[in-house]
Amino acid sequence: MPLSKRILLIEPPFCRLFGAGYALPRYPLALGYLAGTVQSETNWDVMAYNADFLPNYQPATAQYLAGPGYEQYLANLRSPSGPVWQEVRATIADYRPDIVGISSKTQNFASAKLVAHAAKDVDRRIIVLLGGPHVSMVGAEVLQCPDIDVAVRGEGERTIVELLQVIANSGSLNAVDGIIFRSNGIVAQTRPRKLISDLDSLCFPHQSAPTVLKDYKSYPRSAFQSIFAARGCPFNCAFCGSRYLWTRFVRRRSVPSVVREIQLLREAGITSAHFADDTFGVSKPYIHALCSALRKDCRGLEWSCELHVNLVDNEVMHAMKSSGCMAVHVGIESGNNEILKAIRKGFTIEKALAATETVKKHGLALHTFFMVGFPQETERSIRDTVTAIKACNPYCVYYSIFTPYPGTEAFDTCRAMGLIPDNFDISLYNHQSPANHFCAHIEPLRFRELAGEVERLVAHLNRRNAILRKFAPRNVSRTVKKIVELGPRESFRRAVSVLKH
Repeated sequence: MPLSKRILLIEPPFCRLFGAGYALPRYPLALGYLAGTVQSETNWDVMAYNADFLPNYQPATAQYLAGPGYEQYLANLRSPSGPVWQEVRATIADYRPDIVGISSKTQNFASAKLVAHAAKDVDRRIIVLLGGPHVSMVGAEVLQCPDIDVAVRGEGERTIVELLQVIANSGSLNAVDGIIFRSNGIVAQTRPRKLISDLDSLCFPHQSAPTVLKDYKSYPRSAFQSIFAARGCPFNCAFCGSRYLWTRFVRRRSVPSVVREIQLLREAGITSAHFADDTFGVSKPYIHALCSALRKDCRGLEWSCELHVNLVDNEVMHAMKSSGCMAVHVGIESGNNEILKAIRKGFTIEKALAATETVKKHGLALHTFFMVGFPQETERSIRDTVTAIKACNPYCVYYSIFTPYPGTEAFDTCRAMGLIPDNFDISLYNHQSPANHFCAHIEPLRFRELAGEVERLVAHLNRRNAILRKFAPRNVSRTVKKIVELGPRESFRRAVSVLKH
C-alpha cells in the first residue's frame, strides 16, 4: 500500500452502546483541535469521525444509563460484529487511512480497544495511535492491548505533528517527546512533552469542521458551541483525573483570542457558547476582563460555564450576567462536610449553598453536579446529599455514582481499602452504572436502594424543570424565578400552573 498520508481521528462509541436514543450530538473538542492542527500544519489528509454521533439524533427520555441500557452496553462490548462496529469498520475501510488516532477517556477505553481492533482487522498495516486522558492517567498499561501501536501522553497537538513527520519520513519514534511505543517487542517511553505555553497558537476547532468532520452537515449548530478559554485546574479533587492531562498549572488564552473565536462562531450561525474549561476563569481578574470584552464585542451572545464555588460572589455573577451568561454549572458533589473534606473540594456545604443562592439571585440558571458512593460514604452522608439537592432546587441536576478511575488517587484509596476487586474491569463501571459499589460502610444491595432514591429525586426535578423550560424557553430569568418559588417535590401540574401565573 503506497503511503497516502491519511489519518483518521476517531471518538469511540460510548453513549450509542446503551441503545437507541443515546448519542453524543457534539463535536468533541479533542478531535477538533487535533484535526484542525493536522490540516493546518501538515500535508496529511485528515478526517475526524465521532463514532458516538447519530444523524437526526433524538434524545431518549431515560435519565440514567442503567437497567436495560446497561445490559445493552455490555452486550455491544461483547459483540464486535454488531451494527455500530460494522459502521466503524466501514468508515475505516472507506477512508483507507495509514494511521488511525483514537481519543480515549477511561470510561470508553473498552470501546477504544474495539476500534483499534477494527482498524487492524481492516488492514494490519494501519498504525494505531491512542491519546486522551486515559493514556495520561495509566501510561504504558494501554499497550497491553496488542492493537495499539503508539500512545500519546498529555497534550496532543504538537505531538501529532511531530509523529506524522517522523512516520512520513520513516524516522525514529525516539525523537518524538511524549509518547509510549513498542520497539522490538519492548515498551519504550520518550521524555515528557512540555506544556504548550501559548494557547493562542492553537487552531479554532470549528473552522476546519466543514472540511474534516464526517457527517458535518448532519450536526446541529449547537454541536460546535463548546470552547476552551484555559487549560489546567488549580484545585485538587481526589477523584478527578484532569490534572494528569492538563496539570494544576493554569494556562489561559488571551481575551482577544477567545473573543475572536466566539465572533467566528457567531458568523457561522452559532448563537450560544459553552466554556468547557474544567473550571471557568480560575482568577477573578481574568473573568472580569473576559466579561468586559464580551459585553463590548459580542453583544447578544448567550453563554454558560462551569464555575468553582470559591469563585462565586455578587461581583462575578453581575459581570457574567451582564455579558450574556445564562447558566452556571457548579460541582458540589456531596452535602456532607466530612465527605467534602475527604475528596478535597475546598469548601463546606454551607458555602456551596450560599453560592447557589447567589447564582439564582442574579437570574442565572443553576446547574449542579452531585455524586454519591464515595469510599467514606454512609447512609447519613447520602441523606445529607439529598437534603442539599433539595436546598439548591437547581435548574438542572447532573447526578453520578462515584467511579474510581485507574491512575487517580481515588483509585489507590479504594484499592488500599479493599474496595477494588482483583479482576477489576473498568468497562463495567461508569457514573450511572448499577455495578458501582465502592463504599466501605454500606452493603451493595442497600447502596443500590439509596442510589435509586437519589436517582428518582433527580429525575423528578429535571423532568419538572424541563416542563418549565418548554413553556418559557427564551426567558431564563423568569424560569429560574419560578423554579425558586417551587419546592423540589412540587408536581409537574403545579409547575405549569405556577409558570402560567
